[in-house]
Amino acid sequence: MQNRLDPIKPIPAAISIALTLIIWFVIPIPEGVAPNAWHLLALFVGTIAAIIGKALPIGGVSIVAIALVAITGVTNPGNSKAALADALSGFSNDLIWLIGVAVMLSISLGKTGLGSRIGYSLIAIFGKRTLGIAYALGLAETALAPVTPSNTARGGGIIHPIMRSIADSFGSKPERGSTEKIGRYLALVNYNFNPITSALFITATAPNPLIVSLIYEGTDPNYTISWLTWTKAALLPALISLILLPLIIYVIYPPQIKKTPDAPKFAKQKLAELGPLTLAEKITMSTFILLLMLWAGVPAMIFGDAFIVQPTTAAFLGLAILICSGVLTWDDVLKNKGAWDTIVWFAALVMMASFLGKLGLVSWLANSVGTGINHLGVSWWAGSILLVLIYVFTHYFFASTTAHITAMFGAFFAAGIALGAPPMLLAFALAFSSSIMSSLTHYGTGTAPIIFGSGYTTLGEWWKAGFVVTVINLIIWLSVGSLWWKFLGFW
Repeated sequence: MQNRLDPIKPIPAAISIALTLIIWFVIPIPEGVAPNAWHLLALFVGTIAAIIGKALPIGGVSIVAIALVAITGVTNPGNSKAALADALSGFSNDLIWLIGVAVMLSISLGKTGLGSRIGYSLIAIFGKRTLGIAYALGLAETALAPVTPSNTARGGGIIHPIMRSIADSFGSKPERGSTEKIGRYLALVNYNFNPITSALFITATAPNPLIVSLIYEGTDPNYTISWLTWTKAALLPALISLILLPLIIYVIYPPQIKKTPDAPKFAKQKLAELGPLTLAEKITMSTFILLLMLWAGVPAMIFGDAFIVQPTTAAFLGLAILICSGVLTWDDVLKNKGAWDTIVWFAALVMMASFLGKLGLVSWLANSVGTGINHLGVSWWAGSILLVLIYVFTHYFFASTTAHITAMFGAFFAAGIALGAPPMLLAFALAFSSSIMSSLTHYGTGTAPIIFGSGYTTLGEWWKAGFVVTVINLIIWLSVGSLWWKFLGFW
């Protein structure tokens, strides 16, 4: 009999409930806002506060949110059945299942050893210098990014153990006087690659499809963003950021060990331990190549629109291949708590964000923010830059990119459009900034605590590097990026 319980955390829960009740009952409903829209905002703010304060795991908070939306009927007053359908509507969003299934697919990278093999293979080729090792880690991150929507699993679960093994092989331990040899440098590179690769593909981190949904809600179907469109838009600025990142960290915190002639030998030893490419790895690699071709629309390019395969359909096909071949078992899928957790919280947040838009609350917030900026008397481009900067640097107050995006993206996007900004220019600026801002802190996304917690850097070193990297990335993505998007005809 279980006597020990793990209930909701009282202080974060009390704050969340208090905020909900204050907005619902105390703050007057603004003119032009429907009462049920205002009440949904109260539930939404309470949900975000509970996520930030970690009153429960994010999936648990999401279940509570779904229950409250259904029982209060805020989306459909007076019709309990319709309100329940609204509360569950997020589960019908195909982008939610794309990410959930892609997380399931990524299990195969660790189970078969293919992820580690890719990393060590690149180090065996490029690892004669410390900079070469850094670029090898970046190449490995980029190669894995399209099929690992958990940036935490990719940067913290696959790349970080490889990085630690290399640092250990050079006697660089996570302690002062030793980490400066090479460990500190590689740890900072290891982490700061992660936000860039997360921005490169829709499927590189779970919140990206949420952003696509918010863009759709804030404009119209003409501005939907496909997997290929997102990648094309991100390609040039991401390439520049990936090339410059190791050099930036090299200048800020140069490693004491500059040449690493033994690194390729070490990587080859690790590859020898892995043995020849197994049948499971071959099937996994072939499946991922197939997925990338389908996501990029290659069959449709060759044979016409009749061969278009929706990204979520392709993801299910890939999972079916891995299950039927035995690379993954159904137990593997069932045990992947991260995938099912993502589906639940994603569905709840998309549902609430969607109805905030449908009920007119996002438009009201956008007009309020836009009016405030208009009073400054600045042009749309200056106002848009101001919006992006506020959006990015408020990430210091968030321990979750998902919570940050859900709380602010829709309103800031709508506010920028109200200022006169071209929709796709603003959409890409905010979308890619949503990943870039993760560099700022040691708690900004799930990868950060893993790498920071390994002890190779101090808090001051982490924050300094993160601030510099974020500023430089913003300059690249807002300048080169905007010209690139203009060249592609997106605005």
